Formats: sequence, C-alpha cells, structure tokens
Amino acid sequence: MKIREEFTCPLELVQDMIKGKWKPIIIWLLRKGSYSLAALEKEIDGINQKMLLEQLKELQEYGFVDKKTYSGYPLKVEYFLTENHGRRLLQALEVMQKIGIEYMIEHGRKCVLVEKGIIGEDYEIVVKND
Repeated sequence: MKIREEFTCPLELVQDMIKGKWKPIIIWLLRKGSYSLAALEKEIDGINQKMLLEQLKELQEYGFVDKKTYSGYPLKVEYFLTENHGRRLLQALEVMQKIGIEYMIEHGRKCVLVEKGIIGEDYEIVVKND
C-alpha cells in the first residue's frame, strides 16, 4: 500500500495505514505476545490465510509488526508488535476498546461483553468530571 502524497493531517495517514476490518484486530491480538500465522488465523473469526498474510505484510511495511523466522523443519515464523510504532499504536487501540465497551454497556449490551470474557460481571464505567 502506498502512502498518499497529499493529506489533511497526519492522522489521515495513520488511518490509511490501519484501515480495514483486520488490521486493528491483528494488532489487538499481538498485544499478548508473538503469534504464529496458524495461531492468528485460528483466533480471528472469518479471516483466511491469504488475507491474513496481506494484512501482516502491510503492517510490517508500516513498521507496526515484525516477524521472526526460526530455522529448522517445519519452518516456524512468529509475528509480534514492534516496540516503537506497534506498541504506541496499541495505546490508541486500548482507548478505542474502552470507548467500545462503554458504548455497549450504555446501550444494554453488557451481557455480550461478559459472555465473550471481555469484562467481568462487576465491571463499572468510571466517569471523570473535568
């Protein structure tokens, strides 16, 4: 994927880098550590190997994800977040995750979050007064 030459602001560039259904999900999963291709494919409902490889390649090109290849047979490759861009982008996704959780709770969908193990039954929204 090519970075555009003209843009309104740098946020537009980052949005282009991570746009799509799969990239934020891949980055979110990699917060837990290194994953093999097969493990990522298993964890992400609805993605096929070809799409996963394309998304990983783009995330690598932008410096969010890297991979380590181990010698031997069978070939073993693990993908992980880079310390600079990958981990920093994860911070933004954590904020987005919290907004999504709050929205779902406010709209009566807390049970879905509990069922998926995203939050506990006792989870409460903390409201900050500025």
